[in-house]
Amino acid sequence: MLELAPLMVSALILGLLGGGHCLGMCGGLMSALTLAIPAEQRSRRFHLLLAYNLGRILSYATAGLLLGLGGWAVASSPAAMALRVVAGVLLITMGLYLAGWWSGLTRIEALGRGLWRYIQPLTRRFMPVTSVPRALVLGALWGWLPCGLVYSTLLWAASQGNAVDSALLMLTFGLGTWPVLLATGMAAERLSSVLRKRGVRMAGGVLVMLFGLWTLPGPHQQWLMGH
Repeated sequence: MLELAPLMVSALILGLLGGGHCLGMCGGLMSALTLAIPAEQRSRRFHLLLAYNLGRILSYATAGLLLGLGGWAVASSPAAMALRVVAGVLLITMGLYLAGWWSGLTRIEALGRGLWRYIQPLTRRFMPVTSVPRALVLGALWGWLPCGLVYSTLLWAASQGNAVDSALLMLTFGLGTWPVLLATGMAAERLSSVLRKRGVRMAGGVLVMLFGLWTLPGPHQQWLMGH
């Protein structure tokens, strides 16, 4: 569990600072959910936004569990070292993305377009959102939207070689995306603007890259194992 702690911190930072990308992917739907509820019913608006985001991150955790089963299957094989290398490299590249120095991660969104072609029509059945259950199901469906940041985090989480750890990391990542999307839905722009500041994103990106270097196999890992 101690070894998982820094990875969960990384997942949280990825979600929190990746919120700007999430706004581009889900911001329109969040706005639609907000505008569908009268301003005088603010408590109901919050409940719908909360349910939508809960459904979304539960889909992330489910995907982490399913893909993590594949990582678990090879965790005890010679490929385990390769999984750790993959995890470290993905963390470093995601840090570069968060810092705004490289956006190549968005190219892997094409991997999920085939699946999304079948899921997207289902989302229309739950709009407009008029109840918490509808918001929850809509969020669960929207969680499968092709997203380079989500897919990269998913591959990194699955490379840990443990299905439960993979699910926990994706759940933590999803929780990290909540502040920006909820703030946007509730028109709290101040938080969103702070998290999108270049200095904040660069600091978070560097921190994630350091976690990536820590994850890579090497003498530092042998030292940690010995202590």
